[in-house]
Amino acid sequence: MRGIILYHSKYGATCRYAQMLAQQTGFVCRPVKETQGADLAPFDTVVFGGGIYASGIGGLPQLKKLLPQLQGKRLFLFCVGASPYDKETFQQLREHNLQGELAQAPLFYCRGAWNEEAMTFTDRTLCRLLQRSLAKRDPATYEPWQAALMEGAGKGACDWSDPAYLVPLLAALEDPSRP
Repeated sequence: MRGIILYHSKYGATCRYAQMLAQQTGFVCRPVKETQGADLAPFDTVVFGGGIYASGIGGLPQLKKLLPQLQGKRLFLFCVGASPYDKETFQQLREHNLQGELAQAPLFYCRGAWNEEAMTFTDRTLCRLLQRSLAKRDPATYEPWQAALMEGAGKGACDWSDPAYLVPLLAALEDPSRP
């Protein structure tokens, strides 16, 4: 099996997962924005990873441009977010981001990192505004992503990255019955 891992990483956690996956599979690893359709010809398996930003999966627009070259290839997706896994939130994320040709693609979740110091001014400001708004509410009413946002408040950096999050994806890659 020849494979390639394409990724979009704004703050580094998705890149770290892509590199971990490349080490474990021997697949080529590169940013999706540096990939042309012709680059995919030698591969029968394509893995895409993107960070979650405001309920969107980063890099999906670039991946969608490559869809014609993905015909007949095995496609797997993973996303990386700062929140702990929550089944309902994950399903909403899937429905929001994966429509059309991507609707049936297997999607996996990896918990990433939070680093206020690495954030752009705009991202940091938006997060702080949201944290101030949430601070007025009862923490028992927080959605999982809101609890994670508040957990990271003022801590500077938190990293929940763990190779164990890749185990389900690795199992799917090894399963020859998965398209």
